[in-house]
Amino acid sequence: MGVAFIHTADWQIGRVFGNVGGDAGVFLRRQRLRTVQRIAELASERGVDAVLVAGDVFETNTVSNETIHGLLQAMELYKGPWLLLPGNHDPALAESVWSRMKYLGCPANVHIVLTSDPILLADGHLAVLPAPLVRKHEAEDITSIWDGTSTPPEAIRVGLGHGSVENRLPGQSEAPNHIAEDRENRARLDYLALGDWHGAVQISARTWYSGTPEPDRFKANDSGSVLLVGIERAGTVPKVTPMRVAHYSWEEIEFSLGSAADVDALDATLTQLGTPFDRHIVALKLSGALDLSARQQLESSLSRWRARLGSLHEDVSALLAQPTDADLDRIDTGGFVRTAVNRLRTIHDDTTDPNQMYAADALQVLFQIHAAGGQKQ
Repeated sequence: MGVAFIHTADWQIGRVFGNVGGDAGVFLRRQRLRTVQRIAELASERGVDAVLVAGDVFETNTVSNETIHGLLQAMELYKGPWLLLPGNHDPALAESVWSRMKYLGCPANVHIVLTSDPILLADGHLAVLPAPLVRKHEAEDITSIWDGTSTPPEAIRVGLGHGSVENRLPGQSEAPNHIAEDRENRARLDYLALGDWHGAVQISARTWYSGTPEPDRFKANDSGSVLLVGIERAGTVPKVTPMRVAHYSWEEIEFSLGSAADVDALDATLTQLGTPFDRHIVALKLSGALDLSARQQLESSLSRWRARLGSLHEDVSALLAQPTDADLDRIDTGGFVRTAVNRLRTIHDDTTDPNQMYAADALQVLFQIHAAGGQKQ
């Protein structure tokens, strides 16, 4: 008899997005619960035998009781077994989010995995071998216990762990909880479900990181999915299908500007992100040089996009002001203001002057004040 389950990890419920300004951080935090609800819907639709969560369910052990209740409510749509594994963000300390979850009342189908004892599911056809973290960092490979763990002969063996597979990840993992790169063979696993790496990564045909189901950073690491895993019988190669569940998309855009036409081109690039625009979290890095009129056009465009996108953070530190004589004449042709403008332009044109950037900003402000005054007339 075959089994099917959803492999997911790194929900980090309760995360505070301090790097995202405005109300967007609140929306991102709430969305993580809605994404869990989507996982529950998917599990119910697919009729899977279980949902395996490979660690870092919560951002910390100090999340509020309201957050715990919110998570349990989000999971209600799937009535089958949920296996929640403590990770390095939420290790199973003596007093932890897990002890509070038990105290608050955990539904019978939600299993908080606090020991390495095998868990038999699907009428004994699926044997899950867990390795919960009881501290943030483990000095030893705690998955080694699986090598000597017995399960029913016909049961499909699935490891559930949180850490770094040695020599196999594309970069440095978050926490040095090492897992032997041949653990699937040593422990005779049909599948190894892992968490800690936030992008989906296939280590081998039988070993996968699912990644976080809701992206949380500007990194092209293939996050935003869960893995639907089907295994026909013990010893067969699993069929692994990524299923997209993410709501938000995090985008990094670099753009060079030199004219008003380039500002229009930037606007077109942002439009190509696609609707609904409020699902996009955008970090925009601008470079080049604009005259004051084009810079004002840029500011108007960015103001519109700030209102449309989920979040927009723009870095204009490499974007220079390049005022023309016509720009400066629009501000003033004589008198005290013109004297100040000329002085600012002298500073602006001197690449060795430490105040060059401030002079550029001051010229832009003067131009904007002048433009605003002209609109009122």
